[in-house]
Amino acid sequence: MPVELENVLHEHLQAGNLKLSAAESCTGGLVSHRITNVAGSSAYFPGGIVAYSYEAKASLLGVSWDTLNSHGAVSEETVLEMARGARKLFAADIAVSVSGIAGPGGGTPEKPVGATWLGLSTSTGEWARHFLWYGNREQNKLHSSEAALQFVLDYLEGKLK
Repeated sequence: MPVELENVLHEHLQAGNLKLSAAESCTGGLVSHRITNVAGSSAYFPGGIVAYSYEAKASLLGVSWDTLNSHGAVSEETVLEMARGARKLFAADIAVSVSGIAGPGGGTPEKPVGATWLGLSTSTGEWARHFLWYGNREQNKLHSSEAALQFVLDYLEGKLK
């Protein structure tokens, strides 16, 4: 049976005495849910925000209206601002964010269903990743949550430059 990423993160975050927060849109709290499925996660996970609307992204996470209007919610610029906002809000060392089009509707030729951006904000840098999933809504949300946890793990293991 494969080791679940949230359990691997648990070991790394506890060992490094680091705090992780999350800012989620299309995953609707699935990343936070997975993190908090691990007993003892309150030691390193102060919280997460589900900011689904533009208004929530702006008011809760401090995403600029200029960014939202210029680039849209599903963009590198937005997920980086979401991650920054979550890191600040929760005084965390690391914040991961996710925004995408889970489907089945809502896609455009430029941003089709399954298009997803992840952001990561830390004191040492910021990164973004783009994915295009080809599943149904539930599968796309699961793929996005898995990719978000892997993104944090890649940072913790020194794989991001």
